[in-house]
Amino acid sequence: MMWNDTPISPFVLNEKEKEKQRVKREQAAIKIQKRWWMHMTKRLFKLLKHTIRAAEYCISYDILKRVSPLEAELLKEPTIQYKVRFRLAGSDFPPFIIFKIFCKTRTKNNQYISGKRVITSESKAAVDACKLMGYRMYYSQILQDELQHKRHGITDDIDIATVRDYMQYASHMDETPAYYGGRHNCWRRLTLENWPRAMIVYDIMDYAQSGKLSARLRAELPFLLLKPQNEETCRAQILAVCQIRSMPPGFTSLSRQEPKADQRMSQRRSYQARQKIAKMKKIYKAMKEEDLSSPSLSDHSAGDPGPENEFSNEDWEQEAVRLYDWARALRTEDIWED
Repeated sequence: MMWNDTPISPFVLNEKEKEKQRVKREQAAIKIQKRWWMHMTKRLFKLLKHTIRAAEYCISYDILKRVSPLEAELLKEPTIQYKVRFRLAGSDFPPFIIFKIFCKTRTKNNQYISGKRVITSESKAAVDACKLMGYRMYYSQILQDELQHKRHGITDDIDIATVRDYMQYASHMDETPAYYGGRHNCWRRLTLENWPRAMIVYDIMDYAQSGKLSARLRAELPFLLLKPQNEETCRAQILAVCQIRSMPPGFTSLSRQEPKADQRMSQRRSYQARQKIAKMKKIYKAMKEEDLSSPSLSDHSAGDPGPENEFSNEDWEQEAVRLYDWARALRTEDIWED
């Protein structure tokens, strides 16, 4: 019996060793992915935190003007002290931003006037309201009030006994629509269109939704991700987020193409204007020659148009071209501002 004493090659690995190495590589890849995901999540959370601070302390009016211009103008009333609060919400990451308006007068709390509180069932106004609204709508309103009282328990001033009851009542009034007697001042969600396009906050929200990092945000990213050592650094980061910047790269190509098109149109228009002016000059000269041949006209009224007339026509042409270019530039800026 002969034994095979041929040694096994060191490069030939066993199936178990290959499986162990594959498992180790997969575990290492999973760890790297988790670390990278944690890093990207922390970075995005820092940017969203800067966005909330900038929105709450610097650009709350600008955001409200885009969401509801009527509410923004109402909150400019000097007798009302208002505060717009911004929060992160959502069950998944990245979260979305919600806001709510908190306001109070300097002397006493605001009094919300609604038909539910003013019109009582014992008054004649209830009978008139039933006639105006109709029986079906009036009964539907009464049933809705009863359902809200059974569902929430505290839906009126007489139900308040403790501070907790008052907080529950205030929350219920904020979440109830106005046509049910509430304030309709609940937490509302902000979309990408509600943020000013000329600020870094727009790029941050676009990055949170689409995952695309713009060149404008990439340039400010090292400074925004710094850990603030003092209050001045934190304030500088907030100002950097809400400061008006140049147009994003997606609009630069369009802005570069538009002046070229405007220039071509202005040149074409100026050429047409020159043709029209030349035609008018020719007609004017022909009329002057007819006046010269006519004996009824005096000699001093005849002749070609002087250089002053030519200068005025050329000056008018340049002014028309300049006005046209200015109007085109103004229209482009207005589109960018919107």
